[in-house]
Amino acid sequence: MLQAIIPKIPFIEKEKTLDFYLKQLGFNLISDYGDYMILEKDNLEIHFFSYQSLEKEKSDFMLYIRVTDIETFYQTLIKNNVKIHPNGALERKPWNQTEFSIIDPNGTLLTFGENLK
Repeated sequence: MLQAIIPKIPFIEKEKTLDFYLKQLGFNLISDYGDYMILEKDNLEIHFFSYQSLEKEKSDFMLYIRVTDIETFYQTLIKNNVKIHPNGALERKPWNQTEFSIIDPNGTLLTFGENLK
């Protein structure tokens, strides 16, 4: 009786991470335990853990986040000065998804996708 998967991803600098997720992506801070945080937006919850020795340029952390109305969300991020990944422009993919990608301040690749039914 599985209900949800809640990703746990690293943060290097807490304030940069909070600034990015709260101000640029529109998340809300639910809990802050110092080295562990919980953020949410809509029906999505992400947990963050401190990983001070992580080199963001070498990070292998990735999330695929399903969205609705991806074009509006994409334009909101553009307005919020979120940099789109150089290889992650908004486009239709052969696997019936419209997708785009960004990288958070910790090197985590966030790919957003909407199913093209």
